[in-house]
Amino acid sequence: MIIEQLTEPLPGSLMPTLSGSYYHDPAVFALEQERIFEKSWMCVVHAADLAKPGDFKLVQVGREQLIITRNRRGEARAYFNVCRHRGMQVCTTESGNARRFQCGYHAWTYDLDGKLIAAPNLTKMPDVDKDTYGLQTVAVREWLGYIWVCTAEEPPSFEETVLGDVVDRVGEVENLDHYGVENLKLGRRIAYDVQANWKLIIENFMECYHCATIHPELTNVIPQFADGWAAQTKVNSGGVFGEDVEGFTVDGSAGVTKLPQIAPDQDRTYFAITIRPNVFINMVPDHVIVHRMFPTGPKRTYVECDWLFLPDVVDQGMDIDKSVQLFDLVNQQDFDACEKTQPGMESRLYAEGGSLVPAEHHISEFHDWLIKTISPNAQATA
Repeated sequence: MIIEQLTEPLPGSLMPTLSGSYYHDPAVFALEQERIFEKSWMCVVHAADLAKPGDFKLVQVGREQLIITRNRRGEARAYFNVCRHRGMQVCTTESGNARRFQCGYHAWTYDLDGKLIAAPNLTKMPDVDKDTYGLQTVAVREWLGYIWVCTAEEPPSFEETVLGDVVDRVGEVENLDHYGVENLKLGRRIAYDVQANWKLIIENFMECYHCATIHPELTNVIPQFADGWAAQTKVNSGGVFGEDVEGFTVDGSAGVTKLPQIAPDQDRTYFAITIRPNVFINMVPDHVIVHRMFPTGPKRTYVECDWLFLPDVVDQGMDIDKSVQLFDLVNQQDFDACEKTQPGMESRLYAEGGSLVPAEHHISEFHDWLIKTISPNAQATA
């Protein structure tokens, strides 16, 4: 398979998209697994899901299954779920709490720091170094109240990639810091099994040309979205609430307690950030919504969406239903559109791709990044 550049610019206002094969070809997806998901920082677990030492969760990153856990000091750790003896999966339970991890094949046993601590006849094998034959570690970073991992042997700079995407969208990381995301509490989580390629979901999130067509509830709250221009079109641009709108809720009614540190220009405004390759962050005055995407095939993507509020809002049982309903509805509308677009990617009419109107031109930057990243020479080829 040849990684190609985008076709020549189309006449007038239109720009070319990726060709259809990028959205269904297993060979393209294999390259994405190897060169994007397995070499990028991926946001995998909310910190509260691993609240205590020994708490663990299995996650899939590219082709690799990982154990995400906390050691006895409460520090986040990540390991390939592969026994160093004969390769059996060490952990076969999706989540739980463990004092240690033991392979079910020959009982090789590892502590929460991944060190080999026991195995049949291990004392008779003094040349077996317990650290060398411990679970293979994965780079870990905690940020925004989430655990991020990278399976690359030499992970890219977190500051240049993850924080770089934040700066590209909101101008400076401090504009995100005002929301205090790491101090918010999970109020609701909804998972979606989307029968569409992950790139269709990203492209959809990045533009609002479709908003007037499929998001009447959203455009009632943010009328300017009906004009087709997304919050991510310009650096630190947001969508301003309508005059009679009180909150980011399904009917525009008041939400819950406002986040105390947001800046004046962040009040009554929606902001959005895409962090490649798997995170969307949506910020409004009283809560933050975080999407995490896990591509499971060329035409299938698992998405977890978290609604985060001030701890008092969650602990006191304040009514968050209308806040959740708005973006849950937006998600359903978006994912339905993506699923109905997916079959067209395999049509011969889309073999050379489609077009982007001016309100979508910024999506071409994502396409350029994708081609450069999966190219065999780490750059687009002719």
